[in-house]
Order: sequence, then C-alpha cells, then structure tokens
Amino acid sequence: MTHSAKVAVAGVGNNISALTQGIRYYANLAAQGVPAEEFPGIKRPEIGGLSVYDVEIVAAYDIDAEKVGSELNEAVFQAPNNYPRLGVEMAPTGVVVETGISPDATVDDEIRRLARSLRDSGAEVLLYSLPTGLQWAATAYAEAALTAGVAFVNCTPEIVGRDEQLHARYVSAGVPLVGDDLASHIGTSVVHRSLLALFAERGITLASSYQLNLGGNEDFRNLREQGASKRQSKLNALAQDGVPLDRVDVIPSAGYVPHLMDHKVAYLNIEGVGWANTPVEVDLKLRVQDSSNAAGVIIDLIRIAAAALRAEEKGFVAAAAKLLKSPPKGHPSYSAHDVEASFAALSPSAS
Repeated sequence: MTHSAKVAVAGVGNNISALTQGIRYYANLAAQGVPAEEFPGIKRPEIGGLSVYDVEIVAAYDIDAEKVGSELNEAVFQAPNNYPRLGVEMAPTGVVVETGISPDATVDDEIRRLARSLRDSGAEVLLYSLPTGLQWAATAYAEAALTAGVAFVNCTPEIVGRDEQLHARYVSAGVPLVGDDLASHIGTSVVHRSLLALFAERGITLASSYQLNLGGNEDFRNLREQGASKRQSKLNALAQDGVPLDRVDVIPSAGYVPHLMDHKVAYLNIEGVGWANTPVEVDLKLRVQDSSNAAGVIIDLIRIAAAALRAEEKGFVAAAAKLLKSPPKGHPSYSAHDVEASFAALSPSAS
C-alpha cells in the first residue's frame, strides 16, 4: 500500500482552495466505487503509485492576517480567495495556517524557522504558490525546503528550477527540484503554442500574433504590476522551431475585471500568409476556471515530486517537463519517450 504524499503549501490562495476541494471531490468518487480511469479531468489516475486523492496537506504558510491561525479548510475560503465552493464536505484537517516568510524579517532566521516546521510536519514536498513577482520569497522557500530535505515545486514564473547553482545544490543534497511556472491544464499558452505549431507545420508564414488575458482573481490584480516575469515565462512556453517569437506578443494581464471572479478569459489572434501571400487569420476566445486550470496540473507536479523523492531521484525530474512553462535549460526538448520513461521510473515497482 502506497502512503499518501505529504505536502506543505506556501500561499493559501485560490489554487490551494481548488486543490483541497478537488482532492476531496475525487476521494468521494472513489468511495462511491467510480473507477479512477473514469475520473473527469484526469489524464494520469496514478503517478508513482499515488492516486489524485492520495495527497495530504500537512502544513500551510501565509502572511495574510485573516488566514494565519485559521484551520486550513476555513482559510481556503477566506477573502480575497474567490474560487467557488464545489459542494463537497471539507472536514477539519488539523492543519493551522502558520506565518510564512515575511519581507520584514531576517531571511536566514525565517529559512531556519520554516525548515524546522517542514521537518516537524513530515512534509515530503513544499508547493510554492505565492503571487507572481516575489523572487526573494521563492528563493527563500526553496532554501527552506533544501535545508529540510524536502522536494520543492515552484508553480510561479520566478527563477528557481532555472537557477543553476541552486539546482546543483539540490542535486548534491539528493532532493528533487521541480520548476518553473506550471503550464495550466488547458491554458492560453498551450493553446497558443499548438496553433503556432500548426501554422509552422502547414507552411503558413507567421506575420503576427498576440494573446490577451483577463481575470478577476488576486493573481490578475497582482499581474497588473508584477507581470514581467510572467510575460517572459509565457514566451518561453511558446518557443519552438519555426516560430519567430519577435512576431508574437503576450499580455499576461490585459485587465483585472472583478466580476469575472476566478474565471480567466483569453483572446488569441494569429495572422499569417499562405500561397501567393494570401492572408490567413485565426481569432479565438478561451474561458476557463482559472484555479481549476492550475490544480489539474499541480496534482501531477506534487505526485511527481513525492514519487521522485521516494525513488531517490535528485534535481529536476523529466516527467515534469511538459507540465511547466519554463523548465531548466534543455528540458523542453525532452521527447515524449523521455517523459514517459521518467514517469515509468517513478513507479514503485521500478525503484
């Protein structure tokens, strides 16, 4: 029997609300006898022997005064979180949200404090899901995870997995490091990338392209001022042979629209020319539940990191390459065979 992955979360925002409610949703389906292969919205029912509901959050960190000190399953519904309730019963977890790393504190002391907390909790994975633009915080939490010997997953565009020196230290310590910036379940970047690839594959010369993203959650409010790293990460996700990125523009937060709540609306435009310089144009609108889009990938990244730790893998885990916008240099070139081989290596029977 495989024990649940024990996870600590940094940032108790909408993504964690979607994650915790979703884990309970799938556990309920399993209790009703629904086969895992029939779970909606799940590509990999099992990774490393772990089902989508084999995840236990054992610690949580935030600096919001309304969340710190609250039971986790109460904190996930605290404003400004606005992810909808899924209609599942959220029993108390026994996890109380602790004070996270503060920009006003001495960082080295905070790293040691968090490392102690991680060890005491028994966490195997630290999931970093704070707002975009806090490079200092991403680095500090990664240092705390390394000190504690805990695998680290970076959901944000901050440079952690791509930090060659930090990655080398994770390898030396024998700890997995997964990042950077999750690629949403069915997000603007993956749709945009696929359409750009289609233009290149069919011989349509790209003239110009753009994507605009609108939303009503705190991530979009924050991206209005902290969007530079997100823009670059989205461009990283579009990079591929045959696509001239100097003709592509990306605006991560074209607007914060409160009444959209946790929905994201994206607009894509691609213009090109075909035979005899005649025009081709695609306009597309995408609307998704933004934090569900994240949680559907986070659940895989968590299981990959936990299984890799148990299998004594170290550093970046190839299985995560296609689930990230900005993995370490060289990893986007992983073939489908390489990724599947990495997933196979995480199986308990392979270790």
